[in-house]
Amino acid sequence: MVRTTLHGALAGFGRRGALAGFGLAMVAPRAAPAQPAPWPDRPVRLIVPFPPGGPVDTGARLVAAAIAPILGQQALVENRSGAGGVIGIDAVAKAVPDGTTIAYGSTGALAVNPSLLPNLPYDTLRDLRPVAVLTSTNSVLVVRPDGPRDLAALVAQAKAQPGRLSFASTGPGGTPHLAAELLKLRTGIDIAHVAYRGAAPVITAMLAGEITMAFLDVPVLAPHIREGKFRGLLVTGHERAAVLPEVPTAEQAGAAGVIVEGWNAMLVPAATPADRVARLSDAVRGVLAPGSETRARFEAMGQRVVNLGPEAAAAFIRAEIAKWAEVVRAANIRPD
Repeated sequence: MVRTTLHGALAGFGRRGALAGFGLAMVAPRAAPAQPAPWPDRPVRLIVPFPPGGPVDTGARLVAAAIAPILGQQALVENRSGAGGVIGIDAVAKAVPDGTTIAYGSTGALAVNPSLLPNLPYDTLRDLRPVAVLTSTNSVLVVRPDGPRDLAALVAQAKAQPGRLSFASTGPGGTPHLAAELLKLRTGIDIAHVAYRGAAPVITAMLAGEITMAFLDVPVLAPHIREGKFRGLLVTGHERAAVLPEVPTAEQAGAAGVIVEGWNAMLVPAATPADRVARLSDAVRGVLAPGSETRARFEAMGQRVVNLGPEAAAAFIRAEIAKWAEVVRAANIRPD
């Protein structure tokens, strides 16, 4: 089983980066700093491969507004939705590689689609170059207030009624779907998948009692849990969510290994010059630094700022692609 988490990526790259930097400092000759190429005199476009209004779109708009003054150009968000994120990501993969066209993508679009959709018109690892992994958030498993009181009760009910219970997702291959499939693999339960088009229809179906359970991002469900509309059974992180301290982790609830991190990353066409990638990365690192307004706004939304740079982001995304390929294969997940 291939496993990777942003916790591990941050720790590992911190150690290796420090050692590599020390070694270079000992042997590199002194040289005059290279002059960066002029930044293109046109707006930067952040391509979001989903419709406006969702969490990925909201995050992209926060980042666009923050980096525009640093780059000295307008930074515009352009929504190119469709095909589970393929249309938007493909547009960036085939764009002019000058640093002005950037994908602002997520776990499903960047790490799941390569195994879920074998005929992608691009290769994530070959045709795109990471700038940063910015933020992550975990999912929370919910049932209605009159549903099972904890995970053990849910598992017992599912095993007593194989195939009778159901879980909702926002579509095949999305984080909510993968989280439920991981839960099925780890607990040996048989529950039916019902796909909806987005988080809002999932919540509506849950409130109406049409579905037994659902995974959605913590920021989406936290208000409903606090209002008593749903009961949270577990969160899919290594630690409890700060906004839901009463909800146990998957391991605490009895489902060790159900770790699902929904992350957002910025990528550019693979041939983008290194100095422009570095400038974009530096801009992102600055606006997400501790104490910054943008970082505070992400944290208020329930997202954790991780701020991986280009090399660490590339290794992390590569490992995530391998991880979810195993889940897609084991659960026999197929696109609609």
